[in-house]
Amino acid sequence: MRLLLVEDDRLLSESLTRTLERAGYSVDIAPSRQSAETLASQESYRVAVLDLGLPDGNGLDLLKLWRQQGQDFPVFILTARGNWQDKVNGLKAGADDYLAKPFQSEELLARLHAIIRRCEGRSDDMLTAGSFVLDENRQYLTLPDGTDHPLTGTEFRLLRCLMARPGRVFSKEQLIEQLYSLSDSPNENTIEAYVRRLRKVVGQNTIETRRGQGYTFNANA
Repeated sequence: MRLLLVEDDRLLSESLTRTLERAGYSVDIAPSRQSAETLASQESYRVAVLDLGLPDGNGLDLLKLWRQQGQDFPVFILTARGNWQDKVNGLKAGADDYLAKPFQSEELLARLHAIIRRCEGRSDDMLTAGSFVLDENRQYLTLPDGTDHPLTGTEFRLLRCLMARPGRVFSKEQLIEQLYSLSDSPNENTIEAYVRRLRKVVGQNTIETRRGQGYTFNANA
């Protein structure tokens, strides 16, 4: 999942990025309001983590602008402003959740997962497509025969993207956008290699190739 982290504290943003990447997110860092506004207009994000105290403006104003522009990705406010009025203002402006610093990484990840689940209409961290079940916490795939298969970080992100929308065709470009951050430099051959690896686990026909279009997850294969 592609995540936009809007945070001007370099040490915190680097630490958060490592934590989020281990949890299966690909992270782009925006250290200012202007850079966040530019990235959100050019890239496709599943969720944003937003600090309010930015060096070139108020994060709350940025959130309001996003909502006025029709940007509907979930926004999680993570800020040092922790009084109840700040929380109310943030939620009224369009935030989906609010957490004050200092915080525990486990709580941040749990809240982010909850936001994603709600957006996808799920009630737990088990992503099901046909007889396949993806455990987002352990990053394991349960196969139709009941056996568990551990996944690498990239395998997990790719399979999650496909399983979240079975039947939808994803081009290689779309998969690259969701699997990698702007600091990475993958190519289409990388996607092909990971698809081959996953097919050894789920079966050749479960991940279908649509010639000239991309890949789709066939839950009924």
